[in-house]
Amino acid sequence: MKPALKSILHILAVLAAMAVTSGDPAGALPSRDAFLSIAKKGWVYEFRSSVLRRQAGFPPIRLNSKEIVFGSVCLIGDRPHALTKAVIETFDRLLADVFGRIGKLSYGGSDIASCGPLQRTYIRIYGGAAPEAAFNDDLRQLNDKYQLGLSSDRWQRVRSPAQANAFFGRKGTAVHILVKQPKAADPTPLEKAFYTSILIEELFQAFTYGMDIPAFDRKENLLSKLQERPVNLRYLAWDSEAFMRGLVESNPKGLCSFDVFMLHALANSVEDTANSSEFLVYIRSEFDDLLRLARTTLDKPDYAEILDPGCRAMPK
Repeated sequence: MKPALKSILHILAVLAAMAVTSGDPAGALPSRDAFLSIAKKGWVYEFRSSVLRRQAGFPPIRLNSKEIVFGSVCLIGDRPHALTKAVIETFDRLLADVFGRIGKLSYGGSDIASCGPLQRTYIRIYGGAAPEAAFNDDLRQLNDKYQLGLSSDRWQRVRSPAQANAFFGRKGTAVHILVKQPKAADPTPLEKAFYTSILIEELFQAFTYGMDIPAFDRKENLLSKLQERPVNLRYLAWDSEAFMRGLVESNPKGLCSFDVFMLHALANSVEDTANSSEFLVYIRSEFDDLLRLARTTLDKPDYAEILDPGCRAMPK
């Protein structure tokens, strides 16, 4: 190697090292405070006033992830696409690993009545137009089964290709997920990214009760699947490339290291501390152990399909 070229390469190497050690945002590790800040925004929140105005005699709302995780899951509606099936089963294995999940995953028929008696989570899958009639029929059946107190003439619109709702009734808590899947046997890369992304997000929110977290700073590195950059997709068809691309680019494509960290926090914390300042105290006090548990889980190749490699950074 010529001396001049060797000197240039040496200078470039030094500059690169300086950029990393001086806290370059692109290469910097997230801080512990950043993890705690997202945990506070996503899990320590106040209920809407409409949720608090519950009928007399209803039990208090308790956000206990274990109650949902340890219940069984039933898939209804359209036959699951291979992509849908793979994502759900991978997520189910992740829950089993983190929580010691014992609930069963089953494939039912056209409606909730086809599922077994011990279900807690119902996932309605569809591939065409939004199935509003079937969705509202699901709500009526959940209303009867869990005594939710919903009015008999209630009609709820489907306003998103994927959505999750938690219901707290006199006879327990139930979760309903409605999610669109690919119609083509061999989806395009964009379709695969889109349908994988929306399914992972709804599964994660349903089992953790995490809230969406707006991320307005476009220069900010996103650390959680719950973070979303604002994007205007009104009037776009859900099957259109513009809609799919806009949604895929609005947040991470899969779970981040922080999300796996939070699964372990929820699995190991006391149920009564969820959605409270005590939950943050617990996370802060057990931070090192939770990081260790998360790293162990992240190192397993079994879950690569639902993880986003672009947000794998963790605090020291």
